[in-house]
Amino acid sequence: MKERKLVGRSVARREDPRLLSGRGRFVDDIALPGMLHAQFVRSTVARGEIASVDLSAVRHVPGVVAAFTAEDLELGDITAQLGRPLSEYVPTAMPVLARDTVRYVGEPVAIVVARDAYAAEDGLEAAKVSYTTLPPVTSEEAALAPGAPLVHDEAARNTLVDVSLFATDGIDEIFASAPCVVHIESRTGRQNALPLETRGVVAHWDDREEQLVLQTCTQVPHQVRTVASRSLRLHERAVRVVVPDMGGGFGQKCVVGREEIAAAAAALRLRRPVKWIEDRKDALSASFLAREQHYQVRAAFGTDGRILGLDADVVCDMGAYSCYPFTAGIEPLMASAEMPGVYKVPAYRVRGRAITANKAPTAPYRGVSRPQYVMVVERLFERAARELGLDPVEIRRRNVITDFPYTGVNLITYDPGSYLESLNLCERLVQDEGWYEKQAAAAAEGRHLGIGYACFSERTGYGSTAFAQRKMQVVPGFDISEVRMDTSGAVTVTTGTMSHGQSHETTMAQIVADELGLDIAKVRLHQGDTDRITYGWGTFASRSISVGGSAVRLAAAKLGGKLRAIAAARWGIDADEVELTDGAARRRDDTSEVLTYEDIADIAYLRAHLLPKDIEPGLAATATFDVFTDGTFSNATHGVVVELHQGTGQVEILRYVCVEDCGVAINPQVVEGQCRGGIAQGIAGALFEQVTYDDLGEPSATSFMDYKVPTAHEIPEVLIHHLETPSAFTETGAKGAGEGGTIGAPAAVLNAVNDALRPTGVELDHTPVTPETVHRALNPEAAS
Repeated sequence: MKERKLVGRSVARREDPRLLSGRGRFVDDIALPGMLHAQFVRSTVARGEIASVDLSAVRHVPGVVAAFTAEDLELGDITAQLGRPLSEYVPTAMPVLARDTVRYVGEPVAIVVARDAYAAEDGLEAAKVSYTTLPPVTSEEAALAPGAPLVHDEAARNTLVDVSLFATDGIDEIFASAPCVVHIESRTGRQNALPLETRGVVAHWDDREEQLVLQTCTQVPHQVRTVASRSLRLHERAVRVVVPDMGGGFGQKCVVGREEIAAAAAALRLRRPVKWIEDRKDALSASFLAREQHYQVRAAFGTDGRILGLDADVVCDMGAYSCYPFTAGIEPLMASAEMPGVYKVPAYRVRGRAITANKAPTAPYRGVSRPQYVMVVERLFERAARELGLDPVEIRRRNVITDFPYTGVNLITYDPGSYLESLNLCERLVQDEGWYEKQAAAAAEGRHLGIGYACFSERTGYGSTAFAQRKMQVVPGFDISEVRMDTSGAVTVTTGTMSHGQSHETTMAQIVADELGLDIAKVRLHQGDTDRITYGWGTFASRSISVGGSAVRLAAAKLGGKLRAIAAARWGIDADEVELTDGAARRRDDTSEVLTYEDIADIAYLRAHLLPKDIEPGLAATATFDVFTDGTFSNATHGVVVELHQGTGQVEILRYVCVEDCGVAINPQVVEGQCRGGIAQGIAGALFEQVTYDDLGEPSATSFMDYKVPTAHEIPEVLIHHLETPSAFTETGAKGAGEGGTIGAPAAVLNAVNDALRPTGVELDHTPVTPETVHRALNPEAAS
């Protein structure tokens, strides 16, 4: 690997001047001549048959231009597929607009298009939809009960996925003879990813290009193009998806939504631009949600604290439909495949199920099941430590993987990491700050301080091989990049990933600039345009730098090879005698011999007759990259100190320590930003956020009055310490860094809360941990 000059440095974010000075361009900033505005008539019942949809009054509302139902638009359904038998996976078609049946409150039934957003809202009020209301399914227990109503007729027992991936022979005997068996039952609340920018799209027909253009905020532009073209029955060439600046996604925007397709259909029908911007009420209640999961897990341990077996039953409430392209299998398959995590588990059995219910559908959200199963496994180790009389950090030391590569009982091979090193360092940092002494002093004063840890890995760099193991019909994985130099010696690089706040314009440029020996100011990134980018799978699963960055480096290396070849031909030497530094090609044996990149570009483009016959004109190179192993594994240990306030039940986080290893950190400042943002979202899931439903399927949270989110006041300062174990499976040595903060936070916070509760004898295994729950634990006399 080349000597790193920019990679590994906290280069200033190149996006910031534009974004911080208000010069960013988001979907809602787009205004086109003659543009119309759309809003959706949404179901007011959780489950029912549509008796009638009357839009006649809507069309007479001042400012309303048109209103369409599913029957008017005749769109193809969105159906996500797994290549599994019906006994394991039941596909369900999601209509763009509901036709005969509604399956959750907020499901789009019709689209109203008006001259402005206010008129569109007025049009919604004039819509008359009649339903034959049916009893909804609003919980796991209701969904799985004998004789329960079916959300989809084809999904018996309301089960979309039922897969048992692993079952070690003799595991029942292991549990029967184990000296120590501990059990955890855990439920996690349904959450909203809450990107600052809600979903939205501006769609218009381009007569000159004969294209339907969708300017939308999505993490997966090429997948939106595919679904739009199929639903609208257009050639894929006739659909262009462009993503401007994007204010967050966190997974909610890595699936294809219905509203974007309906707005595009309206624009195609009317031949006028149509804008749809999701309001916060719809974003909270009717957009893709996440997280609601139920775990029943037991673990067997020897007297020395070493784990002997793990036995798990996982149920994920996926809402009304499978998301495209990941399907309802995304949560249970992730949990089933990766639950053993950083520990040497010799025997493993797991059953993973996805149920359907009359709630808004779910999509991947930062971490995808890992915050949940890590929390459960870490609680098992805490409970085993208590029953065996061991220190909770020591029991982890005895079980973490230390020899690499390591192939686990889950048949996944882990690349080298620093599991033990991160655990030891995190504990030492907490000790060195004196928190154990402060905890003892607080106890003497009757205060409740707790210290908790979470040690975990984050599987990143999923390639085609890893996704194919899930038997996805649409198999993500590879990425493609083109790097081209113009006649001024400046470089444009394309990537199939899509930034929604991760600083791709900076980190990708660092990779290219290092590879070509170029000033970073001369590198520009293009992303999020399906006409400019050959193909891309977008951004999710912490793949942008590990996979996308690897493709960028390979393409830059190819271009570098051509620059050396042209210079070598001019000097009559071999190409390996040429080095690229400071924006020029130089002879290794005589650095006074210099051809600037402008000189080489002049030859490649403007005087191509000087090129040798075996070198084509132009300066461009394309490369692809895929990970053909089980992926890369970042790892971390989080340590948390909390105080529980007896009078209010509030959980105050006094200290947060994160020791993380994501391989080569392309830009440490960016990595730290990812850690801090992820930790904030993990704390939110542990202590604050939850969407609940009443018996009629009405969501509880339709505004921030009802959906509690943390503010800067509740999120502590985070101490971050970096370790670096370069990956052998990526071109940059980098592993993913996007989700680790969210994965570790719930487990570390919950363990700290339980440590503080230890004198009460109460243990909490569900999240969010509310002040009411803590108050009851600290004040049992008040609860009675």
